[in-house]
Amino acid sequence: MKKILVFLQLFLSLMIFSQKGIVDTAQVVIPNRFNNAEAMQKPYVIMISTDGFRSDYTKKYNAENLLKHSNAGVQAKAMLPSYPSITFPNHWTLITGLYPSHHGLIDNFFYDYKRKEPYAMSSRKNAEDGSWYGGVPLWSLAEKQNMVSASLQWVGSASDAGGIRPTYYYPYHEKFSPSEKINKVINWLKLPEEKRPHFISLYFPEVDGAGHHYGPEAKETETAVHLIDNAIGELVQKVNDLGLGNVNFVFVSDHGMIQVDGGNPLEIPAILLDKNRFDYYNSQTLLRVYVKNPNEVKVVYKELKANKTDDYEVYLDKKLPNYLHFATRDDKYNRIGQILLIPKAPKIFLEKGKKTSVGKHGYNPRVVPEMKATFLAWGPEFKNNLVIDEFENINVYPLVAEILGLKVSEKIDGKLKVLKSTLKR
Repeated sequence: MKKILVFLQLFLSLMIFSQKGIVDTAQVVIPNRFNNAEAMQKPYVIMISTDGFRSDYTKKYNAENLLKHSNAGVQAKAMLPSYPSITFPNHWTLITGLYPSHHGLIDNFFYDYKRKEPYAMSSRKNAEDGSWYGGVPLWSLAEKQNMVSASLQWVGSASDAGGIRPTYYYPYHEKFSPSEKINKVINWLKLPEEKRPHFISLYFPEVDGAGHHYGPEAKETETAVHLIDNAIGELVQKVNDLGLGNVNFVFVSDHGMIQVDGGNPLEIPAILLDKNRFDYYNSQTLLRVYVKNPNEVKVVYKELKANKTDDYEVYLDKKLPNYLHFATRDDKYNRIGQILLIPKAPKIFLEKGKKTSVGKHGYNPRVVPEMKATFLAWGPEFKNNLVIDEFENINVYPLVAEILGLKVSEKIDGKLKVLKSTLKR
């Protein structure tokens, strides 16, 4: 296994090295930020997201460090991503306590008809423009209450969303290995007490990348799980060596992964190809339709419904089930569209001539269990040997705020009562 891990690290390093262009890897430090006396007495929280880490991966692939630490702390049977179970929407949900329809990141790619601008997760300009993001991320909540924070490439952490950036952060790139990221976190925790971050968010993309490229059952995905598990073991050991005391770990993921039927994709309905009448946005596991003439919505819906196959459902956005919180009544920024075509897993929508990946996500996690995410937590604030039922990911935000002693400043969707029982206090 060690040889495989070394090979994977070398492979990732070569892939990164081969990327064209110069990438800025420098840390950004906001000057003149300090913990106040009250903040210095608070616990520490390191919130770790491993993208695409399905709810069963810890046991399925025997992630020894995660099992050991979470067995001594708290394990959820699963965590339910918000809909759609896609990366940017769910990372922003985890860090704000809001459903995607309420914070505005409703997809990795979308169009805002009021702004008359597209948003793309691959655009650094978009990613670092806080005006796209609703809600108050945990680092902003901390900084506004005189607690220093840091983030290592969490979605949106290089933006001014919520009005204030973390004191320490890195613009997104994929040049750092997991071990290098661990060392950067440790360096933050070695800072003088008044400058030391009490809230740290940390992001790993490797498991998601392997799941997309090879599928969730592949040896390469298992290897990626062990790569991150080893990094977590290294992190915990190095934190313990610092002797800081009350350091708590919250390990989460944004969604799961399923192997899709890429060989027999669903075709985009022909009617939607008329660009004079429609815009459509295809994440392959969800097709969102914007009808340019509002008077045509019902007629188009009926036609799509009448001609659909058994492999997908057609919804008027206002008729989507309430529990998904993705209907017109929830759409605060008017970014979703009026009609949704939802394929039944493992089916996907795919334009002619385009390719897809082996593994994908985005489906309804209450219908497709492979979409369920991971929640593990341990540290002095958490109860020991506790297993809890699955819960919605909106509830992580108030839990972390409670541990840090932060007052939630704006209305959120998450409720502290859902996870309060995981704490000793």
